[in-house]
Amino acid sequence: MARQFIIGDIHGAHKALLQCFDKAGFDYENDILVCLGDVVDGWPDIPACIDELLQIKNLILLLGNHDKWALDWVLTGIIDSNWFAQGGKETIAAFEGKMEKKYAEFFKSAKLFHIQNNKLFVHAGINFQIPFEQNNEMNFLWDRSLGQACIDLWYDDKPVQLTVFDEVFIGHTPLLNFGLTYPVHAAEVWMMDTGAGWTGPLSMMDIDSKEIYQSSPTPELYPKHIPRQKKLQLLKK
Repeated sequence: MARQFIIGDIHGAHKALLQCFDKAGFDYENDILVCLGDVVDGWPDIPACIDELLQIKNLILLLGNHDKWALDWVLTGIIDSNWFAQGGKETIAAFEGKMEKKYAEFFKSAKLFHIQNNKLFVHAGINFQIPFEQNNEMNFLWDRSLGQACIDLWYDDKPVQLTVFDEVFIGHTPLLNFGLTYPVHAAEVWMMDTGAGWTGPLSMMDIDSKEIYQSSPTPELYPKHIPRQKKLQLLKK
């Protein structure tokens, strides 16, 4: 029987991705993987990450804000200065200045969100104080308000419901910001970005059983590379 998995922000860490797959015994032909986006910008193995994900028969790919920056570069040739400073330089180098068509098509195929069995999967989150249908691309790719509410509730351990969904799975906000390296669950929200793009591990979870599989901290896997030099902070939109 096919299992369903979700994985947090990969950020070019192919070695970490392989560790998660190996620990989970992931079946490329039968299992389902929801990728929460931000495959690019960070560690050097970005093309290898995409090649690995393309081998998965049942892949549900969500667009991350970093992926959107990279796709905009491919489509327009314009290098956003914020993107360049936050991992874009590494992505451009990984593709040697030009992204092949198959990689561009990979990002073009990504969804802004995915809903299945009243479970919401989205890269950044939503503005949960307005009806879901009023959310837009900016919310799906950048909004951290749901993640912040999840963290607040996690600390307070309050049994509340934030959205109309039974479960919500998000990435985007590195839990390293809060001194955490493990997925956080509060209310109906799961936060899956455990900082693989920085100094944390990559995390993957069985959606049904909630069993978690983690890689080594990414700097241990790429000792010759320095993590992106940017102060970890919660960017509030």
